[in-house]
Amino acid sequence: MIDGKLGVAIQGAGWVSTEHIRAYLKNPYTEIVAIGSRTLEGARIKRDQMGLTCEVYDDYDRLLADPRVDVVSICTPPERHPIETIRGAEAGKHLLIEKPVATTVEDLRAMRDAVRRARVKTVVGFVLRWNPMFDTIKSLIANGALGQLFMAEVDYWHGRTINYASLANRARRVPTMSTFLGGGCHAVDAARYFVGSDIVEVSAYNAQVDRSVAVPLNTLAIVRFANGAMGKISASAELRSPYIFNVELLGDKGTIRNNLVYSDLFPGQTDYATIPTVTPNSGDVAHHPFQGEIDHFVDCIRNDVESHANLEDAVNTHEVCFAAERSAVEGRPVKLPL
Repeated sequence: MIDGKLGVAIQGAGWVSTEHIRAYLKNPYTEIVAIGSRTLEGARIKRDQMGLTCEVYDDYDRLLADPRVDVVSICTPPERHPIETIRGAEAGKHLLIEKPVATTVEDLRAMRDAVRRARVKTVVGFVLRWNPMFDTIKSLIANGALGQLFMAEVDYWHGRTINYASLANRARRVPTMSTFLGGGCHAVDAARYFVGSDIVEVSAYNAQVDRSVAVPLNTLAIVRFANGAMGKISASAELRSPYIFNVELLGDKGTIRNNLVYSDLFPGQTDYATIPTVTPNSGDVAHHPFQGEIDHFVDCIRNDVESHANLEDAVNTHEVCFAAERSAVEGRPVKLPL
């Protein structure tokens, strides 16, 4: 710590790192002391763009050796997350890890084990947990608006606004990065978050129009939760549509459809009530509530408590994504844990 502030390093100088930097700059308990990237030029550009005077590194081990660094935000491409998480944990740094955290089960387990050994604090970048609509839904559930929640449907539909050349290049670089893992993991996490239970079985199907892209672009998964609830989770990168993130929750005393609610809590109700709130209706990183996520992460470190969105929790979400890919190929249900 420097003058009572946590020293923060941003590892990665791409799009999402900008939002991490902005959030840390607004937190009174953090100071950005370093930016790391594949090249010093990239790190310097990000530093200058954000008006910082911190150190820059093109060597991650040297960044971790900087004694001012207490916290690392890992904002690199997903295939880099495992090694950077493991080395960061071994160096005793608290870690915010962008999603997906890993692209294989083996890497996921190695990361989890490294964090367990090091006992550092982690948050995984399922930033929608701090979206105002999510806060509203969690409050409604806690106050009994649904009664017993028995079915959840969550969809991540990013549409053809995605650059297909970029998708193809990513598929060549990371042959395990399906749309369901790359973006649909947000939908899996949301379903688990609202149901309040891990997923224990997955049956999934793929459909694809553009077969020049080597990874699945559209996946539909039917899931069973440990508490007996059922779910439908989908991810698509081929539909012709603006970005859509659907949340539909069914209970014996009420139903939620995004920011619409119909519940026994409101006995005079004749139709769905609309709750004015900020919905997760944009795929733009700048639209996401990074301030809430990073303020929560900092509070966990300062108060020595575990996050509800830590790496340990995220293991089930990622295993669901891997299980969906396996189920779709093998044509059978897959039980968890893998």
